[in-house]
Amino acid sequence: MEIEIKDHNAGINQLTKDDFVSDQMVKWCPGCGDHAILSSLLKVLPELGVRKEKIVIVSGIGCSSRFPYYVKTYGFHGIHGRAAVLASGIKIANPQLQVWMATGDGDSMAIGGNHFIHVLRRNLDINILLFNNRIYGLTKGQFSPTTPYGWVTKSSPQGTMERPFNVGELAIGAQGTFFARVADNNPKMMFETMLEAARHKGTSLIEILQNCVIFSNRIHDNITGREQKDENQLHLAHGKPMIFGKSNDKGIVLEGTRLKVVKIGENGITEKDILVHDQSQPDSGIHMMLATMGPPLHPVSLGVIRSVSQPTYDEQMVRIIEKEKLIHPVKTVDDLLRSGKTWEI
Repeated sequence: MEIEIKDHNAGINQLTKDDFVSDQMVKWCPGCGDHAILSSLLKVLPELGVRKEKIVIVSGIGCSSRFPYYVKTYGFHGIHGRAAVLASGIKIANPQLQVWMATGDGDSMAIGGNHFIHVLRRNLDINILLFNNRIYGLTKGQFSPTTPYGWVTKSSPQGTMERPFNVGELAIGAQGTFFARVADNNPKMMFETMLEAARHKGTSLIEILQNCVIFSNRIHDNITGREQKDENQLHLAHGKPMIFGKSNDKGIVLEGTRLKVVKIGENGITEKDILVHDQSQPDSGIHMMLATMGPPLHPVSLGVIRSVSQPTYDEQMVRIIEKEKLIHPVKTVDDLLRSGKTWEI
């Protein structure tokens, strides 16, 4: 039996970026990448055709978690690592809401790691923005789950001894249906990717390579720096060959079970030999390899890496409830109290 889920956003007037600008003072450091992320989301929200009262911004703890104050919608500033729990509860309680979750690499993958992987596995229809500056910024510079091995921080003066998480590898391993990666200094890509994430049915996760000017300044410079970006960034587009380089003369091919960088025009390599990106391929093998690529052997993949269609937790829950309401003999609390074995006192 098909259960119709009504659209309560139909027929609304077009909103603008100004409608979503909060009256709160933005208290991020000058030059912080968070400013660019906020600006991109404020441009995306009017494009979605969703009423402001149907949008909720949820966060945990960290610099990224000030987001609910800076967007003029409903918001919930939670406790450390629990943003995914709150976002899940909000979406399950009211599936008509559009839920955005702002989190950091520490908030989501350290204290919130268990909740993070399970919200991806369940595939609730929420949107996660993960600000990855590879450091604990709000608490003043301790290493995080994504800090590079050997990196000297306030809590690792001799260098970190832990191997860092790769966000994409963790997300795809948790059966995530949508994973993308963008850099905070590319607002056009951020806007386009956030828009695509919002339209994805299921949990969308965008890892944003974000710069903390105080505690991890230029941490992504080998990827986002002006001199390095052309050679170290692979901009993915669905159905397009994986070509990159300052002269667009390099590409990615599949050699055996590994991805390899080749130069177009050398050794008989032509554009037809270059791997074509298929973000909707259910098999996650190529997506996983794309998510884990990086210098010096490969460029870093940016854009939508994986976007596959799977049933969402919230839609399935709504259908089950509606079906049971039609066939179950108990319709009210009074029915429940008077059912089964009852007696009078």
